[in-house]
Amino acid sequence: MYSIKLGCEKIYWGKNAVQQLKTLEGPRKRAFIVMSGNVLIDVGSYKKVTDVLEEAGFEYEAYTEVEPEPSFHTILKGAEKMKTFEPDWIIGFGGGSAMDAAKAMWVFYENPAYRTLEETMPPNIIENLRVKAKVCCIATSAGTGSEATRAALIKDIEQKKKYSVRDMNGRLVPDAAVLDPEFTATMPKSLTAASGMDALTHAIESYVTPTANPFSKAMSLAAFLYGYKSLEKVYENPEDENAGAEMLAASCMGGIAFSNSGLGIVHGIAHSFGAEYGVPHGLANAIVLPYGLEYNSQDEEVKKMYDELAGYIGKESLAEAIAELSEKIDIPKTMKEKVQEDTFIKNLDKLTEKAMSDVATPFNPIQPTKEEVKELILKVYYGKDGVIV
Repeated sequence: MYSIKLGCEKIYWGKNAVQQLKTLEGPRKRAFIVMSGNVLIDVGSYKKVTDVLEEAGFEYEAYTEVEPEPSFHTILKGAEKMKTFEPDWIIGFGGGSAMDAAKAMWVFYENPAYRTLEETMPPNIIENLRVKAKVCCIATSAGTGSEATRAALIKDIEQKKKYSVRDMNGRLVPDAAVLDPEFTATMPKSLTAASGMDALTHAIESYVTPTANPFSKAMSLAAFLYGYKSLEKVYENPEDENAGAEMLAASCMGGIAFSNSGLGIVHGIAHSFGAEYGVPHGLANAIVLPYGLEYNSQDEEVKKMYDELAGYIGKESLAEAIAELSEKIDIPKTMKEKVQEDTFIKNLDKLTEKAMSDVATPFNPIQPTKEEVKELILKVYYGKDGVIV
């Protein structure tokens, strides 16, 4: 038996979708806006949101201290700010970090007695949600799909480990999502590339996981087709509104897909590099993905599913198609280009343990041994042969 939740109650997609913020209703009309830094203020995107909120009669307050990998300390700090402001809408405005932070802050705002991340994770059930506030996410990058997922990734700085705050019944999925290509047009090309590959990774991994189902696979396939078709276009021309909107749709559908199925070893290893070295999540997935495809292709049934995806885009090999796309959008070929070798070798066993224990790894179609994960991490770092030189 599967429990399926296909995204938010409302998804507003396309040009001028931001205007739908006027439809948000609440007893106090107080919005707490969570962002990563001031960049959205500097480029004028924040004003476009607040202009609509003001027109709808909202008071608002901004919290801009979210890191690229949001920490538990930041979550608690933001929740304390919420307690003072008392919003009835929490708006995650930005990429995955801002949206994940907004969702996690919401949990601690609704449940002030909580003190640890473990209290917010299965098998525990989050006690209160939507008692004080609802959540709306406005995506400014097309990658994480956090606007439609049932989880939020939060980093414990001391343990250098990522935790997944989540509710398996889908209650952490935001109430509304705004997918307006106007906001993704201002992204740097490198972020467009990395976040787009993140969306494709979600689509591919959720398509082949053993826990996939007809609903999740439909979303996985659509996410892959729209993402593959649109990523190079929007990378070359950020002002292409059609490609930008399709990438946002791909990202959102990928989020819906993996929320209803799972991911795999690519995310397990990417999370480990993110937690240990701060490698941005989308970029980490982009680098790891080709090696994950090679590893999983050992399984004949998985290879058939990869071939299916390749066929849909007119290619014979999914791995070759991803490699070609990655080269066109300037994705690094190895993690060695991002992490110093001495610290990598020193932490190799630690990275292996983190990848093995990561929440995504158990959903991989092949259950890897510790030695296989270590060998795969070496390939991710050094290249196809995985040889220390």
